[in-house]
Amino acid sequence: MSEVETGTQSGFDQLRAIFSGAAGYEGIVKTLDIRGVEFEPGRVVFEGTPDERVYNPIGSVHGGYAATLLDSALGCAVHSRLAPGQAYTTLELKIAYHRALTKDSGTVRAEGKVVSIGRRAAFAEGRLTDAQGRLCASATSTLLVFDR
Repeated sequence: MSEVETGTQSGFDQLRAIFSGAAGYEGIVKTLDIRGVEFEPGRVVFEGTPDERVYNPIGSVHGGYAATLLDSALGCAVHSRLAPGQAYTTLELKIAYHRALTKDSGTVRAEGKVVSIGRRAAFAEGRLTDAQGRLCASATSTLLVFDR
């Protein structure tokens, strides 16, 4: 996280720097042209507008696109609750695909929420909806919380 003070800032303050652009972080959000649009302690929302660049050979958006949006939202929801000096990593991500995404889906929205967080493990859930608010995918995640 380039300029983010990972050892001295809380996860929420780190996300504030990232979402404001002050951190200089690009990573996967630049690669897939997704953006963080909302965050509060325990809840994060990412949006993206899929197009043919993320299609699979059968003519729809690759499932990895939805998985990345959801993993980002769930992971960052947990990140928003971390104390200074803590980090996390995804141990398990389970996704259910409810509706195919295409370029006609419009801007999709992945919302992640913390279900519970303890000293060593966190649990989060999320939903991915299309521009019409229809459920396209849902996910649950187990994340390992550790000291840096």
